[in-house]
Amino acid sequence: MAVQTIYFVFRNKPSLLKELVDVAIAGDDEPVPTMDRPWFAEILSAPTAESALTALVGATRRTLERVAALTEMVRAAAATNPEIRELWPDRADPRYTVLSTAARSLTEKPGARATVSADEAADILYAVLSPELFLILTRDRGWPPPKWERWACDTLRTQLLAGKGQ
Repeated sequence: MAVQTIYFVFRNKPSLLKELVDVAIAGDDEPVPTMDRPWFAEILSAPTAESALTALVGATRRTLERVAALTEMVRAAAATNPEIRELWPDRADPRYTVLSTAARSLTEKPGARATVSADEAADILYAVLSPELFLILTRDRGWPPPKWERWACDTLRTQLLAGKGQ
């Protein structure tokens, strides 16, 4: 493809980067918000906290496989390029918005740990399912993504789900 065609479609490099990140997050180029996608509806409609958590971690893994390395690149580029920084203004992190919605749903389901609030669950999900931690374990430590997914599920089960006798 000719460079001129790319500039005609995307106007500039920051716009191209934004489109690349958006498509990587979604997994397609359809203009459907994350919380309107079928995989997110599956999490919200799951009958138990366990099934919601399993669906969330699986969907997060698939997303992080596409976008985690891009997130790191965008953060570095935004630190030095004001045009890129303007594309991701300092505001509520959309990833946290998605995870806090999932956390509210999860904490209301049977099997959720009663002592963990939706806000605390959102913070735990935000940390454990972060692109940074995903990259540390999959890229830096060489874990295959399915191993990361099992670990994330096991870790989150102990934090968010009721154990025997709880």
